[in-house]
Amino acid sequence: MILVDNALRVREAEGRPIRVGMIGAGFMGRGVAIQIRHSVPGMRLSAVYARRPEQAVAMFEYADPALRPLIVDSQSGLEDAIASGRPAVTDDPLLICRSPQIDAVLDVTGAVDLGAQVALEAFRHGTHVVLMNAELDATLGPILQTHARNHGVILSACDGDQPAVQINLFRFVRGLGLVPRVLGNIKGLQDPYRTPLTQQAFAEKWGQNPSMVTSFADGSKISFEQAVVANATGFTVAQRGMLGYEHAGHVDALTTRYDLDMLRELGGIVDYVVGASPGPGVFCIAEHRDPRQRHYLNLYKLGEGPLYSFYAPYHLCHFEAPNSIARAVLFGDSAGAPLGGPLVEVCAVAKRDLAAGEVLDNYGHFMAVRSSERTNGRYLPEGLVEGCRLTRAVPRDAVISFDDVERPRDRMADRLFDSQQERFAAHTSPVR
Repeated sequence: MILVDNALRVREAEGRPIRVGMIGAGFMGRGVAIQIRHSVPGMRLSAVYARRPEQAVAMFEYADPALRPLIVDSQSGLEDAIASGRPAVTDDPLLICRSPQIDAVLDVTGAVDLGAQVALEAFRHGTHVVLMNAELDATLGPILQTHARNHGVILSACDGDQPAVQINLFRFVRGLGLVPRVLGNIKGLQDPYRTPLTQQAFAEKWGQNPSMVTSFADGSKISFEQAVVANATGFTVAQRGMLGYEHAGHVDALTTRYDLDMLRELGGIVDYVVGASPGPGVFCIAEHRDPRQRHYLNLYKLGEGPLYSFYAPYHLCHFEAPNSIARAVLFGDSAGAPLGGPLVEVCAVAKRDLAAGEVLDNYGHFMAVRSSERTNGRYLPEGLVEGCRLTRAVPRDAVISFDDVERPRDRMADRLFDSQQERFAAHTSPVR
C-alpha cells in the first residue's frame, strides 16, 4: 500500500512511532529487526520474545549495536525498558501481549500452540496481531478471527509472505473488474519425502532451521499457505493436495491449462505450480466476461481471454512485513484473514511407515484439503500433529486421522480447534 510510507513518516515526525512486539528471534526475526531499524521511519521494534533471551540480544546487536536491549522478567521491567527507549527482551511472550505500550504483535515463530496463546492474550489487551505464521493461521485462523473481532482488533496475514502477496493480488485484480479464478504459488521444488537430514546443507548455508527448510521442500508450507489464501478469499481446492502442475514455462501460459468450467463451478481455487517462471512469485488467473473490456485487455497485451494472467515475480517476506503492521495499526486493514469458517485445511500424511507408539514431530508430508473432506475423514490437522502419540501403525502415504492418535493433554491449540469445529458447524463437525 503506497499510502503506508507517508503515514509512517507522519508518525515519525510527530514522535509517535508504532511500537512492535515480536514473538521469535530466528532467521526471519533477524531480518525484521534490521528492516524496522534501518528502513521504516515511524516504527520501533520495542520488545522481543525468545526462548533463549541471549538469542534476541544478539539479534538486536546484529541489527544495530546502539540499540542496547534489556533482558526483563517482569511486566514492570518490560514497561520501564520500553518507556526509556530501550528494547526489551524476555522469555515470557505474554508480557509483551499485556503491555499497553505495544501497538501490534508480530508472530514469526511457526508454532501453533504458542502462537494461539500469544494471539488470545494480545486480543484481550486490545493489541493487533500480524501472523508470519501460516501454520497457526491455516489451523486456527477462523476461530482466532472470531476472537479478534470480539475484541475490536485486527488479525492479519503478513505482507511479503506468499499468502498476503496473493491476497493483495486478488484484491487488485478484483478491483479491475475481473473475477479471480486461480490463486497460485510458484515453487522450484516439490518432493514430499524430503527430511531435515536431506535439507541440512541448505539450511546451514542460509542460517535457517532444517525442519523449517524441510517444510518448504516437502509441500508442507505450500499447503499451509494456500489454506490461508483459500480461507481469506472463499476459494477451495480442486482436489486433495491441489493440482500442482509441473510447468516449465511462464505463468502467462497457464491461462490455457485450467478448465474454465471447473473453475466457475468451484468458484475459484488455490493451487501451485512447480518450475514456472517468474519464480519464486505468485500468480492470479482471472476471468473477464465483458467482451468490450476484453478488447481493451487484448490491446494492452494481456491476450484475448477470457482468462488473463496477473503475477508478482517475487515475495520479499521480512522486507514487507512492516507494511502489514502499519495497515493494521494506522488503517484498521488486514492483509488477509479468514472470511468465516474453514474452507480449506491441512491434513497430515505419513512420510514413511509409522509404528504404533511413535510420537509425531513437526514436519512431514502434508496436503491442503477441503474442510468437508477433512471433517468427514476425521483427518488430523497438521497444525496439531506435534506431540501426538500413534495408537496404531500408519503406512507411508496414508492420511493420519484422529482415530490413529492420542493428542497431548491440555493444549490451547486443541481447545481452540474443538471450539472452531463447534463454532462453524455449518462447515465442519466437532471432533469427539
